[in-house]
Amino acid sequence: MASFAVLLRAVNLGPGLRVTSADLRGAADDAGLAAARTLLNSGNLVATPGTSGATRADDVARLVQEHLTARVGQEVRAVGLSAEQLEAIAEANPFPAAARDDPSRLQVHVPFGDLDEAGIARLDLANPGREMLATAVGVLYVHYVDGIGRSTLTPKVVDKAVGAPTTARNWNTITRLRAACAELASP
Repeated sequence: MASFAVLLRAVNLGPGLRVTSADLRGAADDAGLAAARTLLNSGNLVATPGTSGATRADDVARLVQEHLTARVGQEVRAVGLSAEQLEAIAEANPFPAAARDDPSRLQVHVPFGDLDEAGIARLDLANPGREMLATAVGVLYVHYVDGIGRSTLTPKVVDKAVGAPTTARNWNTITRLRAACAELASP
């Protein structure tokens, strides 16, 4: 059975846009998705297509985005990943040592659009910090060696280089989403 992860952008950070897990699951239910469950309280959902008619990750994200925006009365951005895309992200990880030894500082930035690899290369060359950047399977991997809070690679800087807005998850979250999608996909 197909399964998908939906990642929200910029929710539950400070006093801005607040989205509860109940709202996120409710939006999935409203969209006709099945087996919806949230992970953490930072805008992560896994689900199966249910009666929604969705067959692609983009369709699932669009449905969740529409229904969640209606529920909370504010625009909420969402991007979808299939279980297969999550597997590809894990397999293509260019920083396996960071994934093993420093997973909270290894982030995967998922773009809301196409990734500009030339823009990332320019950022990598101009970056004065020790962060390590790499692209694969349409996402940006960043190992924030000295921590995310100290990095000059802010979301605004990353989005500009990528050429589209992104939402990022650390490797621990990617691992949990991958496992949850695999669990939903198994008969």
